[in-house]
Amino acid sequence: MISDRLKKIICDELYLDPATVNISDETQAPEVPGWDSLNHANIIVAIEKDYGVRFKGLEVLKCNDVGALQRLIDSKVSK
Repeated sequence: MISDRLKKIICDELYLDPATVNISDETQAPEVPGWDSLNHANIIVAIEKDYGVRFKGLEVLKCNDVGALQRLIDSKVSK
């Protein structure tokens, strides 16, 4: 399950209202309004800054949905 923290970061970067956007583990980038390749990079940078982690390019590429992104964050934070 994705955290409220991750949902807030995504919504902040895309200028969306978290109360009106449905983002779940299975949500993929094209399903979220405004989530294009440029905003994807902005979201990743915002996540790294907020959580104090660094991702490798390949790690991010393997994330097919928001749930996979949350698991990647969790794996970095728990180290």
